[in-house]
Amino acid sequence: MSNSHSILPDDEHNKTLVDNVHPSDWTNPVPDGRYNLVVVGAGTAGLVTAAGAAGLGAKVALIERNHMGGDCLNVGCVPSKGIISAARKAAGMRDGADFGVTASDVEVDFGAAMERMRKLRAGISKHDSVKRFSELGIDVFLGQASFTKNKTVKVGEVELDYHTAVIATGARASAPPIDGLDDVPYLTNENLFTLTEIPKRIGIIGAGPIGCEMAQSFARLGSEVYLVEAEHGILPREDTDGGEIVLERMKKDGVKLLCCGKELKLQKGEGDAVRITTNSHGKAYDITVDNLLVAVGRAPNVEGLNLEEAGVEFTKKGVVVDDNLRTTNKRIFAAGDICSPYQFTHAADFMARIVIQNALFFGRKKTSALTIPWATYTSPEIAHVGLYESEAKTKGIEVDTFTQHFSEVDRAILDGETEGFVRIHLRKGTDEIVGASIVAEHAGDMISEIAVAMTNKIGLGGIANTIHPYPTQAEAIRKVGDQYNRTRLTPRVKSIFTKLLRWRRH
Repeated sequence: MSNSHSILPDDEHNKTLVDNVHPSDWTNPVPDGRYNLVVVGAGTAGLVTAAGAAGLGAKVALIERNHMGGDCLNVGCVPSKGIISAARKAAGMRDGADFGVTASDVEVDFGAAMERMRKLRAGISKHDSVKRFSELGIDVFLGQASFTKNKTVKVGEVELDYHTAVIATGARASAPPIDGLDDVPYLTNENLFTLTEIPKRIGIIGAGPIGCEMAQSFARLGSEVYLVEAEHGILPREDTDGGEIVLERMKKDGVKLLCCGKELKLQKGEGDAVRITTNSHGKAYDITVDNLLVAVGRAPNVEGLNLEEAGVEFTKKGVVVDDNLRTTNKRIFAAGDICSPYQFTHAADFMARIVIQNALFFGRKKTSALTIPWATYTSPEIAHVGLYESEAKTKGIEVDTFTQHFSEVDRAILDGETEGFVRIHLRKGTDEIVGASIVAEHAGDMISEIAVAMTNKIGLGGIANTIHPYPTQAEAIRKVGDQYNRTRLTPRVKSIFTKLLRWRRH
């Protein structure tokens, strides 16, 4: 029996994936009484909510119309990082001469790299599988969910009665209006990972995180890459200095940036080819690419849920929730990309934990209390937590900013990774950390130390007083703390110390 939810290419790895996340032979269970919790959507937010609630003894139903695991597993974090890891290996081999290690010829087998990704994704998928969640005691229903006014959710002809429901249907790629886009074939993150042959030339629209990660990766794997962005530079949300460092590395890898383009137009070429015409810094470009990736735009998955009937308010940005993640229907909560401006897997995870407490145990946990770090997995990576300096200024918060460049960190020098920095913003006159950015090859791993400090109200002085192993790149964070400590040694304090020490010599 063929599965209408199959994923291309239809190989053994993708068959394993689909068998886990939407098995064709699955029979929905028969509901038995009222559920404590009905969770609609089995992406990160839905899976964490369902598993956590069931683990606490709740009777839980979980509904998914497409693939368990959501965007992250199937078309997001997991496949993209598989491709990024292959691209980093290719770049490392090419750059080996700087370390006295020369590869005579670096050959990239794109098909093999993509197959490796599919194999690893299939292996990871068992953690998000229908089988695993049903074994946790959760009633798993595959099909479209639709709310009714009677505190029930319909799946096909079956109605599930609930005490509380959670909407966790996420968001999807949604291309913005671009002249000619409707007339040309294009990829989004939802079908990019079905490729088995590398495009000789690829155009990417949007220099946000997805666009930059894929532009650099495809360039490293052998594509000629044109990255088109309406604004100046790349990663417009991030620290400007950090964005410039990443851009220079991307250019070194062969990415051609066409930014500040105001007259972007697309036309169909032969087959899947697309002709791109645009202006960049006053120069006209007319390029034909084999594939086009549109890496901007997201839309909430609200269709078919019948939210109006349930009295749940929503906008083009998603479901409207309060700080406790309750919707305009007091019995219905929401979590994850469907309602959050922070569309990250780890944000969805912790929003789900808030929902469990608030929905089942009368909790009053607030999303505004979350400290949410994030990272863009370019080389080098950019990671951030808290406020940017510009945001602090807008909020009327005066800050002291300290920056430690990796060019002065021994391990970074030895690793050949001196481009980048740790930048920490403190509330002026204190050691309270209000925000931080890190630009480094493994910035996503390093930002957690600062997130831990902020979450637990540990000041930069506390980090400075914590021994860090030498030599590590994370030592840069402690060095920022040393910079702060030196500011405490004011001329007046130093004068007192000098007099005291002079007296002790007598």
